[in-house]
Order: sequence, then C-alpha cells, then structure tokens
Amino acid sequence: MKIAVAKYPVGQPADFQAFADKQAALLGEAATAGARVAVLPEYLSLELAATFGLPVFADLHASLAAIQQRHADYLALYAGLARGLRMHVVAGSFLLATGEGRYRNRSYWFTPEGAMGWQDKLQLTGFEKKTGVIEGGDALKVFEAEGIRAGIAICYDSEFPLPVRAQQEAGARLLVVPSCTDTPAGATRVQVGCMARALENRLFVAQSVTAGLAQWSPALDVNTGEAAIYAPMDVGLPADGIMARTVGDEAWAMAELDFAALEASRVRAQVAVDRDWHGQLDPQLARAVVSDLDAAQ
Repeated sequence: MKIAVAKYPVGQPADFQAFADKQAALLGEAATAGARVAVLPEYLSLELAATFGLPVFADLHASLAAIQQRHADYLALYAGLARGLRMHVVAGSFLLATGEGRYRNRSYWFTPEGAMGWQDKLQLTGFEKKTGVIEGGDALKVFEAEGIRAGIAICYDSEFPLPVRAQQEAGARLLVVPSCTDTPAGATRVQVGCMARALENRLFVAQSVTAGLAQWSPALDVNTGEAAIYAPMDVGLPADGIMARTVGDEAWAMAELDFAALEASRVRAQVAVDRDWHGQLDPQLARAVVSDLDAAQ
C-alpha cells in the first residue's frame, strides 16, 4: 500500500470553490503518484474561515461558528474526491459543532467505495482548553482499508501510548496522525510521539502537517514541522525509523508500506516491544517503592 502524507501549505481561499480546487489539485498529485491513502493535516477546516472575510476569520469563536455552514460541502467534497481518485482520503480535521456552543476536533476517513468513518481527538492541548469551547472525544476506533486495519490519532493524541496500544490490539497496523504545530518544540513532541508509537506497537505511523504562515487566522497563524512516515527501528526496516519525510517545499512524503514484511519482522526482531508489552503490567511493577540507599560498604 502506497501512502502519502501532506505538508499542507495553508492559504487564504476566497470562496469554497477555491478551497475545493486546491484540494482536488493536491490530492490529484498524490493519486497520480500511485498513493492509495492520502492524509491531510489537523485543523484543515479552519482554512475555510477565510471565505467569510473580516471580522469572522480574525476571531476564532466566530470562525468555528461560521465554518459549520460548510460542513456538508466539506463532506461531499472529500467523499467525491475519494471516489473519483479511487483513493482513501483522511481529510484532516473539522471542528464540528456538537451543540450548546461546543465543538469536537473530528478527522474523517473517506473510502473509494463511498464509505466514511471518523475519529474525534481525545486529549486537548493547552490552546484547545483555553478556547473554552472545544471538548475531547469519548470513543476510540479502528477502520478497515484495503484489508489493513488502521487508526487515527489526531496530533496530541499521538503522544499518549495507551489509546494507540488499544488500537493496535484491535488489529491496527497503520496509525495516521493529522497534526498542526506552531513551534519547533511542538513539532518535535509530535514527531517523538509518532516514532515511539511505531516502536512500541510495531506499526507504521503516517503524520501530516500544516505549513507556512497564515497570520489572518488566530489558530493557523504559524506552522512548523515536516510530514513523515515512520516504522519501527528493527531488522529489515529503516534504522532511524524514517521511511519518508518532506524537505523544503515538498507537498507530499510517500512510501510503499509492506505489511507482510512488517509482520515478519517480529520473528527476527532485535527487540519486540509489542510482544513484550505485557511484561510492564506485572502487578509488582504497578507502583514504585521508595527505597533507602544502602550505606557504602
């Protein structure tokens, strides 16, 4: 399975058609290159706030309320592109209204056959908590794509091992991570989280990112990091864990994922954290004991 992850250049579309044309062109590039799965970044929907003009796009709460008018069009756009390009599309994330002025950060997965699934972001960043209106999700899912099970961890969620482990135990061998970070430290945290989840669970991790400056938006203002595809660091796989990574102005990083080889690597593994995971769950290790240092003899 060839997968493509976007380093998505945030723009300021004049209207929904301009946004749609950009998505069609970008995803068309991935499809032409042979990708079967394409992953777009977190907060992608907030680019649509630009279509409402000032003062809406300069105010986060007004932006969140306004883009709800585009939700149906957003779903129809990506569903149509997935069908037309014969490709699975992970359409970044949409800040979806849930009622009473609350929103969930939701990532949609569209299939070439017209099916759709979604995963809400579970853990909130400091920025999201400060908005006072974004809430975390309450369900963890795994999807079937091309005979492979896959899960979604939206940005910060990739830094938490237990939910991803639950996805792995439900059969996931691919984790897609739509992300958006505005500082080098944030980009590093998500990268380290992605690499750790690949190592722990013996799965491929595919991270997309936002790129460039969007000073018109209080949420998409500064964007950092590189899109990348990670694997466990083991025999037959990249020693540094990096299968593909964007450089400079590249819009896509792509890699051919061999799931049979991934599974076979467990047999000859130098270490197998996925296999040895339960060793850390020994009841004797559930709590650390404060112990006095013995006097030197």
